[in-house]
Amino acid sequence: MCRALDELGFVSLTEFTLASGRRADVIALGHDGEVVIIEVKSSAADFRNDGKWHEYLEFCDRFFFAVPQEFPLELLPEDCGLIVADAFGAEELRAAPSAPVHASRRKALTLRIARAAAARLRDFTDPRL
Repeated sequence: MCRALDELGFVSLTEFTLASGRRADVIALGHDGEVVIIEVKSSAADFRNDGKWHEYLEFCDRFFFAVPQEFPLELLPEDCGLIVADAFGAEELRAAPSAPVHASRRKALTLRIARAAAARLRDFTDPRL
């Protein structure tokens, strides 16, 4: 999923903790500051057992589910974006509606993403850690 986002001009982080304490599977930032969250669902059971995905909507401009090809697509809400992905690529089957994040939340979220990315890079490159 992250490679596909790279090709679309986004930078992304996985397992990103939002200010609410919820953890997004993938959050991505576009050149223009657009924030996209992608919730990865591996199976129908995974989707049925997750009632928290709607809490991510206030933290992104667009929200997608990413699922494997064999996923029963009729389970997913039609008012969310839909991506079918595997280890080699991804295809957007349904565009996500745009619901722009408030400017103050966008600023806070962008700073949070930048700090998380910098901290992860530091952890990766510091031989003392």
